[in-house]
Amino acid sequence: MPKISQEATEVIENAKLMFVATVRPDGTPNVSPKGSVRVLDPDHLIFMDIASPQTVENLRHQPAIEVNIVDFIARKGIRARGTAEILSPGEPDFEFVREWLWATHGDSQPCNHAVKIAVSEVAELLSPAYTVDHMSEPDVRKAWLGKYGLVEATS
Repeated sequence: MPKISQEATEVIENAKLMFVATVRPDGTPNVSPKGSVRVLDPDHLIFMDIASPQTVENLRHQPAIEVNIVDFIARKGIRARGTAEILSPGEPDFEFVREWLWATHGDSQPCNHAVKIAVSEVAELLSPAYTVDHMSEPDVRKAWLGKYGLVEATS
């Protein structure tokens, strides 16, 4: 059964910024922002190493990885955990993400490695606004747009 649903795919494909967590060789955590996470297929995510030498080095020692994708206005998103594989230029999946990156961000973006993630778990991330306050998504969006000064805040 595929791990990445159509709903999760839409969240990932529409996200502008995600965060990847890895483990350093000394056991301490490392979190790095990413703007290139894509759905490769229902069981794999992929992103480009544009300027992530620490992330890649961590994955060479310990391939465990978690990606958090959050719609910061809706205050909900997806958490995906899995095992990473470092890909080099010329490999088909590397070329897939490089072509997307260059088409959307210009071909001057450096492409050092691609990181392919075999997803083992996907879970929804929800703000307490949903689980404690029982707000609807339109109300959460309106409240956060108000906090950013993009619409009149609700009282």
